[in-house]
Amino acid sequence: MAVNIYSSLLLLFLTNTVWTRTVRQAYDVTDPEDWPYFTFECPKECFCPPGFPNALYCDNKGLKEIPAIPARIWYLYLQNNFIETISEKPFVNATYLRWINLNKNKITNKGIENGALSKLKRLLYLFLEDNELEEVPAPLPTSLEQLRLAKNNISRIPEGVFSNLENLTLLDLHHNMLLDSALQSDTFQGLNSLMQLNIAKNSLKKMPLSLPANTMQLFLDNNSIEVIPENYFNAIPKVTFLRLNYNKLSDDGIPPNVFNVSSILDLQLSHNQLTKIPPISAQLEHLHLDHNRIQNVSGTQICPASISIEDYVPYNDFPRLRYLRLDGNDIQPPIPLDIMICFRLLQAIVI
Repeated sequence: MAVNIYSSLLLLFLTNTVWTRTVRQAYDVTDPEDWPYFTFECPKECFCPPGFPNALYCDNKGLKEIPAIPARIWYLYLQNNFIETISEKPFVNATYLRWINLNKNKITNKGIENGALSKLKRLLYLFLEDNELEEVPAPLPTSLEQLRLAKNNISRIPEGVFSNLENLTLLDLHHNMLLDSALQSDTFQGLNSLMQLNIAKNSLKKMPLSLPANTMQLFLDNNSIEVIPENYFNAIPKVTFLRLNYNKLSDDGIPPNVFNVSSILDLQLSHNQLTKIPPISAQLEHLHLDHNRIQNVSGTQICPASISIEDYVPYNDFPRLRYLRLDGNDIQPPIPLDIMICFRLLQAIVI
């Protein structure tokens, strides 16, 4: 039991690391006598908090270009401006940058000077959401751990753009214009540390090919995916959170036992065209099947183990399902008793 508790805690730690990870700003503690120096050095367009000398706030300032960044800056906030270009000049002295937020600007691929980003050798987090990019920018710093490119017009991923990003753990491409043709078998080659991949709200009809083996969170909501290849998840044996809401999956597009994978803890298949519940693993904890075409459900149908009411089952052998959502189907209450017999850890069921 101690081993199971340790494994659960380790998984929870890893999940929180990827899903909710934020940078704790490691501001250097400075002597109050030095504050006038930092204020003097601050670009006139921006705000430099005296107590946090490693941060530079230039957000919501109506800027059309990036000001010269002081050498001391680690965290740079430039979101909500009208910036169209990223050139090398503003970053000449900013060799310690860890974090750049350029969300909600007017940046295009033509506006990014070649090498302007790749020369930021210590950059860990790059936010370019809600701009006017048409393809993934390149080259990128090899130090990157998170790359957020949501809400652009990206339809192309240049060959080899990710090949040197072996430190990247999160790649967010949701709400773009990606077609299946944009995702080749070698597109994600080199992303050996990737744990979260978000390609939701694109125009995919097929599951993406050759995903990094360490992928734990895969988000493919709001596409037009119809079929999942047999044994698809064998190539990503660590996948834990899988979201396929708002696609076009039917019973015929789901091979037997394709979701019966012990690593998957959270499976979301809401707003599809399923008429029956696919086989699941005993390790699954959250299952979302609302707004499909399911008419009936029984414990005999979905229980991953053969359990009767008379059976004594050790706690560790119970199916782990805790949350089941089935509303928006044609299922009528009450909840079948055999579901409760099977899923004895169930805390919530919505019909």
